[in-house]
Amino acid sequence: MQIDPSAKRDDLVLAALPHIAFDGWSDVALSEAARDLDYPPREALRLFPGGASDALAHFVALADKMLIDDFALQGPRGGKLDERVFVAVKMRLDRWSAHREAIRRGVALLALPQNLPLAATLGWGTSDALWRAVGDKSHDLTWATKRGSLAALYSATLFFWLDDSSEDSIETWAFLRRRLLDMGKLPRLRHRVETAVRRGLASFQRKSPWNRNRLHRRAAGGL
Repeated sequence: MQIDPSAKRDDLVLAALPHIAFDGWSDVALSEAARDLDYPPREALRLFPGGASDALAHFVALADKMLIDDFALQGPRGGKLDERVFVAVKMRLDRWSAHREAIRRGVALLALPQNLPLAATLGWGTSDALWRAVGDKSHDLTWATKRGSLAALYSATLFFWLDDSSEDSIETWAFLRRRLLDMGKLPRLRHRVETAVRRGLASFQRKSPWNRNRLHRRAAGGL
């Protein structure tokens, strides 16, 4: 029986995560994962013709789906909305704590200028998944406001989590709780989290190999 291509893509990106920690989101990491799964040599290219960014987009969508399933099984029923959102965000990050370096590499890839539209699309998708997980079914004007605010809050929490060395990421969850206290104060929240996101993106752009290479080219008289 032939395996569903979508399931094969799921398996490939999950198998690639340990390799991505060393090789980044790259054709090399995907090829190594395909070899681990005994796929044909060019199967990674067939499954992800867009290469690394294609694979990363699939991984984020898969993680969003897993979040919704996880919350349906383990998330709180009822209670305060901010607590349900807290649990959903924590679940979303906790699941991938063993692959934090692969996540960091993904954020660095999305921070490249040519990938910023994709980063925005993926961030919006994750925010929508978080809201759907906690039971939000709004269809009015608040739908976009809620998703925009939570996308910014999630991104700021993600940046904090990536650099958090505290035991069990306890400082990240304290950061998240502080931000959630402001959920009812959207203008103030938007300013804080957007500032954190801009700082995080600027940091990743400064540290990314693409920018280091560009600086070297400039020093050598290139573009």
